[in-house]
Amino acid sequence: MKRTTLSLIAVATALAAVTGLASLTAPEGAAAPEPKAATRLPVDRVGVVCPVPSTSEVAETLYTSYTPPSAGTGAGKSTPDQGKAEQPTARLLPAASTTTAGGTAKNGKKPKPAKAPATVTATGKPVTAEANGAAAPALAGTATGTLAPGWTVQQTTVVPAGAARGLLGLGCGAPDTDFWFPAASTAKGRQDYVHLTNPDDTAAVADIELYGPEGALKSQYTEGVSVPARSTVPVLLSTLTGEAAKEDVAVHVTTRSGRVGAAIGAADDKLGVDWIAASADPANSAVLPGIPADATSVRLVAFVPGDDDADLKVQLVTPSGTIVPAGAGSLHVKSGMTASLDLPDLTRGAVGSLLLTPSDPKKATPFVAALRVVRGKGADTEVAFVPATAAISARATVADNRAKGTTLSLTAPGAAAQVKVTASAGSGGGTPVSKTVTVKEGTTSVLTDLVPGGLKGSYALTVEPVSGGAVYASRTLALPQDGTPMFTIQTFVDDRGTVEVPTARQDLGVLD
Repeated sequence: MKRTTLSLIAVATALAAVTGLASLTAPEGAAAPEPKAATRLPVDRVGVVCPVPSTSEVAETLYTSYTPPSAGTGAGKSTPDQGKAEQPTARLLPAASTTTAGGTAKNGKKPKPAKAPATVTATGKPVTAEANGAAAPALAGTATGTLAPGWTVQQTTVVPAGAARGLLGLGCGAPDTDFWFPAASTAKGRQDYVHLTNPDDTAAVADIELYGPEGALKSQYTEGVSVPARSTVPVLLSTLTGEAAKEDVAVHVTTRSGRVGAAIGAADDKLGVDWIAASADPANSAVLPGIPADATSVRLVAFVPGDDDADLKVQLVTPSGTIVPAGAGSLHVKSGMTASLDLPDLTRGAVGSLLLTPSDPKKATPFVAALRVVRGKGADTEVAFVPATAAISARATVADNRAKGTTLSLTAPGAAAQVKVTASAGSGGGTPVSKTVTVKEGTTSVLTDLVPGGLKGSYALTVEPVSGGAVYASRTLALPQDGTPMFTIQTFVDDRGTVEVPTARQDLGVLD
């Protein structure tokens, strides 16, 4: 996914303008100096949006907001704002309104705000806020200055009873213009809402495309969906098409103007509820990390947006090595159509990650993919979704971890790798701890015991590559309740806490 930092773009543009001016006025015949390497600077401003957490009156939502310490700063210590007089902030605020796709206010009521905004005032310590019931609104947030690099917000909702019973977890995402969601559905017994949230002061216009096993679904009301300024629009996918219900649907959200945050709330009458986060951008291979050891059902859904079909090799990366699942080692995905593969008894008591690569490396085709994972049996089941995710390039964080029930999965599908894992201080107190973990080539490593000393409240987990090959990660949070194995899975997405800024080629002294 793309994350835009306007202030740094402005810096880059100014530097480019200076560079061009210096080049044009250099003395005739003077040798052009070698260009200097670009500089990486901390981002100065980032934004996230969180969708409406639930429509259940008994829903209990916890927001956890966190910024990891940058190099040279201690946990819990505020630092100067990079020369700015403005005080750094990181705060969530309610969106102005909730509307339907038709643009009218939902129920005609203005949503009630959370009890308190989850406002971060220093790096290294999570801050939490609660919002209970069906009136909890969508939230938009901004972090600036030293609190911007790596700022992350986790939204965790428990619905203890009713048709929507379950645990829903989502890392609130940055607003963008392009999203892919495999593993959605318009089938009977499934209610999937795509939530479009506009954090800006001008309206956005979005398009929603649906693709099933036979190709594009004939749809209506999906072009030019208006998302008013500072509002959110939930759209029920099954109302967008008159075609027969489809089990495996890929959803493509783009914007014609403006930008939105997007996520799909999926509710299955039999299996449970959770959020579907956006998949990584289409690529020739994919890693879907952290399938729970006790998963009772795993379903893979893939989609090819281009003109060529894809033949994929399916492998499971386990703690002891990489294997081909029995009877499920390949998947053919036709262009413009979804394809699915059921993987029964996949993990066999050990956490694993799915690796998808071209069957023929010479015929690599970009695709998107996601997993639907089920734990439990009979009436006591719960569902979660694992989208394909990119490798962590510098640093990634998932907040709202608990002393019990947190499992961190680290996968190195290629070369062996070392990563530094840090458990932050708790939201109510505690001492952060760090550990360097070696992930062997072609394996998945699992951590369940990295907990801050004297923990009170919840904590954040931060993963930073140290050496070796690419690493992919996810966090499973399990909060069982009344016999139901409630759980949710969030992948680690690189926080892009720094950005590359070009350096001017020549000193302005040439203008004298």
